[in-house]
Amino acid sequence: MNTVQPIRDPQKIKLIKQNLRRRNSRDWFLFIMGINTGLRISDLLPLRVRDVRNQTHIVIKEKKTGKTKRFPINYSLKELIESYTFDMQDYDFLFPSHKTDLPIQRGQAYKILNQAASEAGLTEIGTHTMRKTFGYFYYKQTKDVAMLQKIFGHSAPSITLRYIGIEQEQIDESLFNFSL
Repeated sequence: MNTVQPIRDPQKIKLIKQNLRRRNSRDWFLFIMGINTGLRISDLLPLRVRDVRNQTHIVIKEKKTGKTKRFPINYSLKELIESYTFDMQDYDFLFPSHKTDLPIQRGQAYKILNQAASEAGLTEIGTHTMRKTFGYFYYKQTKDVAMLQKIFGHSAPSITLRYIGIEQEQIDESLFNFSL
């Protein structure tokens, strides 16, 4: 069984963004929001325009934990939100289905991400890939596993490192040049 991995290569992230942007802005923006917030797909999909436009934070009640979570919207994400939602109404879903008045479903999000990742030559991709990618790059930039653990709501730093693939990456690196 394949484990869903973060996208570790910034060039692959750029390629996926380009592939999705060519397809449509909704799919591109889903990826942008996912990798920049670290929110679970179950918390991203039901978001409405009013939850993010002209806001300083995304405030949600997590589906999985039932806990309220506040996530700050940084300046670059704020600009993308304003641009993406420009011609949308406050009550509109951020990621509307083209077939219903509801947001896209998890399965559709999976298909969107999987196709774009496949075109970029990536495997081991799932809806958690965006969250794991956020965590991976947050950790690489800050080295603050304790803060990332809090952001993700994990019970231990080891869980967080395993979740974002750092633990396996460290094992792989340590064994790569080892031989007897």
